[in-house]
Amino acid sequence: MSASLDALVQEALTTGRIANLPNGHFIDGRFQPSQSGARMESFDPGRGIAFADFAAGDAADIDAAVEAGRRALRGRWRDLKPAERGRILQRAAALIGENAERLAVVESLDSGKKLVEALGDVRGAARTFEYYAGACDKLQGDTMPLGRNHFGMTVHEPVGVTAHIIPWNYPISTTARGLAPALAAGCAVVAKPAEQTPFTALMLADILHQAGLPDGVCNVVSGTGREAGAPLVAHPGIDQITFTGSVATGIGVMQAAAPNVTRLVLELGGKSPVVVFADCDIEAALSGMMEAIYENAGQICSAGSRLVIEKSFSGTFLARLTERVRALTLGHGLTNPGMGPVNSAVQLAKIEGMVAAAVKRGAILHTGGARAEGGELGQGWFYQPTIVEPSLSSDAIVQEEVFGPVLTVQAFETEEEALALANGTRFGLVAGIYTADFGRAHRLARDIDAGQVFINDYFAGGIEMPFGGNRKSGFGREKGLDGLKNYTRVKSIAARISG
Repeated sequence: MSASLDALVQEALTTGRIANLPNGHFIDGRFQPSQSGARMESFDPGRGIAFADFAAGDAADIDAAVEAGRRALRGRWRDLKPAERGRILQRAAALIGENAERLAVVESLDSGKKLVEALGDVRGAARTFEYYAGACDKLQGDTMPLGRNHFGMTVHEPVGVTAHIIPWNYPISTTARGLAPALAAGCAVVAKPAEQTPFTALMLADILHQAGLPDGVCNVVSGTGREAGAPLVAHPGIDQITFTGSVATGIGVMQAAAPNVTRLVLELGGKSPVVVFADCDIEAALSGMMEAIYENAGQICSAGSRLVIEKSFSGTFLARLTERVRALTLGHGLTNPGMGPVNSAVQLAKIEGMVAAAVKRGAILHTGGARAEGGELGQGWFYQPTIVEPSLSSDAIVQEEVFGPVLTVQAFETEEEALALANGTRFGLVAGIYTADFGRAHRLARDIDAGQVFINDYFAGGIEMPFGGNRKSGFGREKGLDGLKNYTRVKSIAARISG
């Protein structure tokens, strides 16, 4: 670690706090308190105690943020030259880089994730703004051949004021992947970060303001989903909603948006398969599997939470995988252990309950299966990295999202059976395939019902690759140029020019 990063980490570990965190909502270009004066606490998952408090917003604060966005949209932001919007976003990318260490320490302390993972998330956020900065002046329309006497064309207009509901598992990453394309398209934004992890979204809004973003273009209101999120998605002044979260909450967002006929992008849950064949590169498959399910303590929508493995190979692979899993060290995220805590006591109880119920139904527990306790681990919200093998593919531990460090195992004998197992849940977010057979890999990639498929490298790609789900995993795409189009509306113009 650099000297400055080490000092920040030591400050957080020694005092349990970080100085000078945002102290209010970011509305109309400045931090300001809730109109009610209400505040909430944010907890350090590694210790299970509060480390800071923040403004708890409600409908009045949402009204102020949306109105600030609408004023800014009517002002010069929509009419600013696209290249100038790009320069502002490029400056924001540079400022994220300059503040990367502080942002990462805050992200780690707030979410519980390992510091090295948080640093990767911050670098990814900078890259996201860099990518969309370059896209601002490339949102060009088309011309249509209407004949000699007519001219037809399309133009892309900003959709308006966009709402962004940010989850707690990847706060700065998800904030960036929504805000950057919306701003690039010329929209104004109102974001509501999860109440568990509010700080980096607020810090990012301040960075954008420092980069030259006009007042009111980017607004962030912190608070609970009930008090702040619900009035945001139901607000008639919102033109587009981007939501990342659970299926149940996503359905509620759709229902709230319906009376206003508000556009939606929903990125919901996942129960993603990783299909491993006996001819795979075993080292690559083992490393990919570890990353797929134990990064961020398994709290990833696209986590590879189902190992679908060729039966003849399963014993060998599981033995080596179990050995690696048992070697994982647990600890506070800022100490860069093998795996950090889960985000909250509520999430810990959910994981514990789902695994215990599966074992009671007869599932084989290969490793893990309980809270991690003893010493400093007993203070925080830690769950042992787990591998469980249910007897039936219909078992709830296979079918439902655990959102924790829990891997299920399903064995197959034929390619057709592997495909059936891969498609055997209500979700369709991502899938992984490990095999040396090029044809088989691409047959499965073609036939697996998922929005994104990784071949021989789980989590391959980056901001350039569109991301989103099918079926109960949601609809619409984020990232890439497809993500940019979410925040535009197409206008067709046809003109008679002679005759």
